[in-house]
Amino acid sequence: MTAVPAPFTRRTPLRERLIEAFLFLSTTVSILTTVGIVAVLAVEAVEFFREVPLVDYLTGTVWSASIKPFRFGVLPLVTGTVLVAGLALLIAIPLGLLSAVLLADYAPPRIRTLVKPILETIAGIPTIVLGFFAINFLTPNILKPIFGDEIGTFLALSGGIMVGLLVTPLIASISEDAMRAVPRGLREGAYAMGATRFEVVGRVVVPAALSGIMASIILAMSRAVGETMAVVLAVGANPQLTLDVRESVQTMTAFIVQISLGDTPAGSLQFKALFAVGGTLFLMTLALNLLSNRVVARFRNRY
Repeated sequence: MTAVPAPFTRRTPLRERLIEAFLFLSTTVSILTTVGIVAVLAVEAVEFFREVPLVDYLTGTVWSASIKPFRFGVLPLVTGTVLVAGLALLIAIPLGLLSAVLLADYAPPRIRTLVKPILETIAGIPTIVLGFFAINFLTPNILKPIFGDEIGTFLALSGGIMVGLLVTPLIASISEDAMRAVPRGLREGAYAMGATRFEVVGRVVVPAALSGIMASIILAMSRAVGETMAVVLAVGANPQLTLDVRESVQTMTAFIVQISLGDTPAGSLQFKALFAVGGTLFLMTLALNLLSNRVVARFRNRY
């Protein structure tokens, strides 16, 4: 009777087991950190909503957390955040997509190698520097000659422009990667049928890379919503329910900075409002990230 050979087994080296353990530990720390942040926000927000009704918080049109009588209607903060982020996207989407088209289909390799790092350098500029640039140059030297003395030092338009320049490299980089991932055969097939370069980009490349482009726009929106220092310096801290870009508004991140300066007593209602606003901001960015995943899954093309 022939003996059946034992199945081949390879013993995992100690180095690989240590690497696997380190990677697992890193992942666990990241997950636990996120869970801890959510738990702290949830606990403190529940304490806040025990004193302020949730309906009043979500539907109130007046936010006054520092001056009596205290009012905690979050709509002015949400409106200011969305206004600045919307202005930023109006600037970043055209600039980012045009830059991506240039780098992916028009620029020669030498120009692409030179321009892309320079473009991505903008994302590395400290945001507080952009805020100082806005209040010291953009508003007094460019916007005031256009709108006149009716605007002040702080306005939503200035912050929107700065945030738009900040998130432009994000859209440009991700969209360019998505366009370059389109198979060369699609381009060559369109050229063989007599299409011009502009037609190839508009009717072949962009539709094929639509999932990546949409994901870059949504991620840029998340980045714009969460921007802090540039908005604090350029937009100001006047929470009011307005869509006028010439007015000073306050975003949710600007309010968080204001309360975090240390003048607010810990445990007070104003301090608890910090976590309620932080939780609201967290839910907004989470919803945008989930939407990004849905868009990528919906419009993804497989080649």
